[in-house]
Amino acid sequence: MLHRLPDTVEHWPLDRLRPYARNPRTHSDEQVAQIAASIVEFGWTNPVLVAGDGTVIAGHGRLDAARRLGLDAVPVVVLDHLSEAQRRAYVIADNKLALNAGWNEELLATELHALNGDGFDLALTGFDEEELDRLLAPLDDDDNGDGDADGDVAPDPPRNPVTRPGDLWCLGSHRLLCGDSTNAEDVARVMAGARASLLFTSPPYGNQRDYTTGGIGDWDALMHGVFACAADAMTDDGQVLVNLGLVHRDNEWQPYWQSWLDRMREQGWRRFGCPGDPTPGR
Repeated sequence: MLHRLPDTVEHWPLDRLRPYARNPRTHSDEQVAQIAASIVEFGWTNPVLVAGDGTVIAGHGRLDAARRLGLDAVPVVVLDHLSEAQRRAYVIADNKLALNAGWNEELLATELHALNGDGFDLALTGFDEEELDRLLAPLDDDDNGDGDADGDVAPDPPRNPVTRPGDLWCLGSHRLLCGDSTNAEDVARVMAGARASLLFTSPPYGNQRDYTTGGIGDWDALMHGVFACAADAMTDDGQVLVNLGLVHRDNEWQPYWQSWLDRMREQGWRRFGCPGDPTPGR
């Protein structure tokens, strides 16, 4: 008999959910970070499956990622038609059935090459660097052994090279996002669930606040936004190193950074360092 389809997807607060104590599937911190990055990039695409009492049947990793992202609630589907034995079995089956699938590696490599050409962050696919190196090997492997090195020659750059907002570049173990450092979603995306212990930033100097292109309307508001997002992306003992230039007027230097330093103090940061080179830390 075909069991009924779920009628609704509900939103439950995290404190209503509890992991199944005998769940044999494990999730490393690295994998939870990958799941968190996937949620940031793609949104929440797969509800957590739960019993009526809130016990998680499937989605333990997603629940851990939700906690890491600081979410208050998650979408759930209640599987109240399952017996206790069926729930325990499905905890295993949900994971093992997916592992039993395979890959058409030729099609997989083609898709990864296309995504890479679009500038997409391939780490979000779940493959590690070693797997990606293998899968991204040249698709045309007809090597005639003549030592042709054309494949190693960098192509000419476009006439007007440009990256667009939202483009994420993976440079070895480094990640570079064309985005807004005052936007919490952009910061969460580039951090991919990790937290930084050290932040370097070089904002415009005080005498560079007005640009010919229109400039920054409210410099202090900009910096308040930057450091508000930085606080959520850093470890508890993290430090911020800020490159600032001294601005002198009437033979005195102007502490134009004072307002956002005061704001950071209110948020629990401590300042140490020398004038002209403020170095807040936790």
